[in-house]
Amino acid sequence: MKRIASFRRGTLAAATGAALAAALLSGASGAEANVNSQAAAPDVDVAAVKADLGELQSIADANGGNRAHGEPGYQKSLDFIKGKLDEAGFTTSVQEFTSGGKTGYNLVADWKGGAADDDKVVMTGAHLDSVEAGPGINDNGSGSAAILEVALAVAKADLQPTKHLRFAWWGDEEDGMIGSTHYVDSLASDDQSKIDSYLNFDMLGSPNAGYFVYDDDPELEKVFTDWYAAKDITTEPETEGDGRSDHAPFKDAGVRVGGLFTGAEATKSQEQADNWGGEAGEAFDPCYHSACDKTSNIDDKALDLNTDAIANAIWTLSS
Repeated sequence: MKRIASFRRGTLAAATGAALAAALLSGASGAEANVNSQAAAPDVDVAAVKADLGELQSIADANGGNRAHGEPGYQKSLDFIKGKLDEAGFTTSVQEFTSGGKTGYNLVADWKGGAADDDKVVMTGAHLDSVEAGPGINDNGSGSAAILEVALAVAKADLQPTKHLRFAWWGDEEDGMIGSTHYVDSLASDDQSKIDSYLNFDMLGSPNAGYFVYDDDPELEKVFTDWYAAKDITTEPETEGDGRSDHAPFKDAGVRVGGLFTGAEATKSQEQADNWGGEAGEAFDPCYHSACDKTSNIDDKALDLNTDAIANAIWTLSS
C-alpha cells in the first residue's frame, strides 16, 4: 500500500448427499443440482499461502532484496504467479504500461468456468510490487498470495459460478496505483459497467494485526462483516487505506468496491488490542515499507482468516 504523503487521492466443503438428492428428486436441472452450487467456500490451507510467500521472499533475495516496479524481482514474481494460474487452467494475459521511464506489468486471469460471458464480473485484485527498500512480504505479498490460493481453490473445485470471475495482480501500486489505474482507464465504458464488483486485498498479515473491512459498499461490506461476526471476531471500517490502494481507480470509475486490510503504520489502540490481541501503542506493521518486511513479518492467524474470508466472498458474490 502506498504512503499517504506520496500522492493525492483521498477443506472445500462438499454438498451433503441429502441436499443433492433433494435437488434431484425435485426435478432440478443439471445446473441447479450441480455440486458446486451446493458447496460452501473452501477452507484454504494457510500453509499453501505461506509457501507462496516463501517463494516471493526467495525471489526478492535473489534480485537485490526487492520486487519493485521495473526491477527483476517484479518480473520473476509475475512469472511465478502466472505459471501457477496457467497450470490451473486460467486464461491469463499480461498488460504493459510505462511508469517512471520503466515498463510495468499487470497480470489478469479469467476463470473459464461458470458464466459464458462477462456481462457481470466479480473481480479480485492485489498489488504485486514491493517498495525498493524491501521484499514486501506483508505489503503486498500477503494479498497477492492469498488471492492466488483462492483462485487455485476455484480451479480445484471446478467452480461454475453464475458470474464471471477475474483475478488481477497489479504493477506499480507503490508509486500511486499506476497499474490498476492504467487497467481501468484502458477499459471501454461498456466494459467498465460489466464489472459487478471489485474486491481489493492489500496487507492481510500485519504482525500486530487489526481486522478492517472496506465500508465503501454496504452489500460487499456485509459479506465480510457477517463472516467475521459468525466467528465472533470484531471488525472495524477501514479508514487508514482510503484512496491509498488499487480499489481507488475502480471506485472513481463508479465500480462498487470492497476489501480487507490488517493495518500499516497507524498505531493500535488499547480497545483494539483488547478486541484483537497484540500490542497497544504499536504500529499494526512496524516493518511497513522497510527491509524487515520479510516472511517473519506475518501474523499467521490474520493471514489464514483473511484468506478464508476472501474465498467466502468469491463463492457468495459469484453465485
